[in-house]
Amino acid sequence: VVEQAVDAFAEGHERAGILAVRQEEAVRREFIDDLLYGRSDLGRLAERAERFGLLLAHAHAVAVAQGREPYEDGASVTRTVEAALVARFGQRRILITTKEGRLVCIAPADQPEVLSFFAKQAYAATDGGQVAVGRAHSGPGGVVHSYEEALNALDLAARIGLDDPVLRAADLLVYPVLTRDRQAMADLVVSVLGPLREARGGARPLIDTLAAYFDTNCVAAETARRLSLSVRAVTYRLDRVHRLTGTDPGDPGQRYTLQTAVIGARFLGWPDREL
Repeated sequence: VVEQAVDAFAEGHERAGILAVRQEEAVRREFIDDLLYGRSDLGRLAERAERFGLLLAHAHAVAVAQGREPYEDGASVTRTVEAALVARFGQRRILITTKEGRLVCIAPADQPEVLSFFAKQAYAATDGGQVAVGRAHSGPGGVVHSYEEALNALDLAARIGLDDPVLRAADLLVYPVLTRDRQAMADLVVSVLGPLREARGGARPLIDTLAAYFDTNCVAAETARRLSLSVRAVTYRLDRVHRLTGTDPGDPGQRYTLQTAVIGARFLGWPDREL
């Protein structure tokens, strides 16, 4: 009888422990949802954040990593990245979580090395995924602002073909500015790049060459390596662009117009999509 009572007590204690863990996980998930959606009273949110090591009165920045598959709390990739950060920095007011299949790291703005380390670890753990880092913002609403910037950076990268492993929202501010007036950008694309449709093979190979050329700081050899072409082939294509458009991609004074048009073409999906 005593043994049965002990077993029953142990079983009840185990169930209570599991229930407590699940309740804590539910509280944490509810807090993270409210934090990243910005849908809770900010004063109350700041109070709840202290339980998880965040002082929302201070500035924070958010990094978001996505890979080929979705990630959840407790997944091996999530645990690997979290363990690496804890081993390197301790707790230090850092929060690692997942949201909509992506890894998310929230860190104080005065510790930029945390997000840089997270980006490195997440890139490795996701087998070549992509990480975006939002700018630092102050106050309880700062986290959701930085989070949205990181998401927008990932979305922009997918739309225009940016394959950098780490994207920083601060470096991408020019893109929404350039594309804010969609009709004006469409007019520029068609006006500047429209003549490329006359080329043998159409405009796409020449636009891809220009994009790679600008992405490599106008180094023909690096452009050739990236496109798996010979330097001679790249030079020929750039010369073709010059002759068809009347704008020389090698001339610093004329390059900006071409580069802006190429950014617009990538953003608008031209020439695959008619404008």
